[in-house]
Amino acid sequence: MTDPAFLPGVPAATVLAALAKLPGLDLDSPDSSGALVANGFGWFLDRPRQLLPFPGVPMGLPETVELGVEMQLPMRGIRHPRFDAVVTTATTLVGVASKRYQPFRPAKTTAFTEPFDGRDWGPGMARYGAMRLALTTGRQRYRHLDAVQLVKQAYGLKTQSVKRARGAVLVYLHAAPAQWASGKPVDPAAISRHKSEIADFARAVKGDDVTFIALRWSDLLAEWSKKPALFAHATALTGWFGAL
Repeated sequence: MTDPAFLPGVPAATVLAALAKLPGLDLDSPDSSGALVANGFGWFLDRPRQLLPFPGVPMGLPETVELGVEMQLPMRGIRHPRFDAVVTTATTLVGVASKRYQPFRPAKTTAFTEPFDGRDWGPGMARYGAMRLALTTGRQRYRHLDAVQLVKQAYGLKTQSVKRARGAVLVYLHAAPAQWASGKPVDPAAISRHKSEIADFARAVKGDDVTFIALRWSDLLAEWSKKPALFAHATALTGWFGAL
């Protein structure tokens, strides 16, 4: 990893140390999705209490903010799900899955390589289980939403929230960029389909132990900009990364 530039107030050394275990992560360009997360949430690594509760998320005041966190599943010899950011409060474990351009790239996988069927996840995860089965059998397909990843992340959150005696929230933090990094327009129909797929997934898993919340980056930054202490940070993010 090279030494990228960071926005004012972002503790570069702390961010780089947190993400050192993620080789190949592109933080050098403002067009990078990784750079957006590293700057957006990296600012809070040393000041988690400054982070506002996410809009619509029952979570309370943050105690810690982490980047690139792996959530261990109760199985060995597998690849455990990872979150772009994790926020821990006294009552809630919040996993953030951030997407910028990824939903508008080629179709997502429907394969689950982990042995999820071999475990009883309890009635509180029945809806995620039904979604997993529908994706596996092909009864449910998404063109833009990486639902396989989201289901895996939900299981990771469920496992760790039980161990930590907290509630669990999976935040799908996404953008709707009008243009690719090259300046070429993003297909408006693709943006609309992505929005519909998010809503469909949210309906399907509503009521399970891991609460699914979809949130636009632009809406989050709008909330941050209302707080004087965060106004400059939100403005800098918008200025560097453009409309989200």
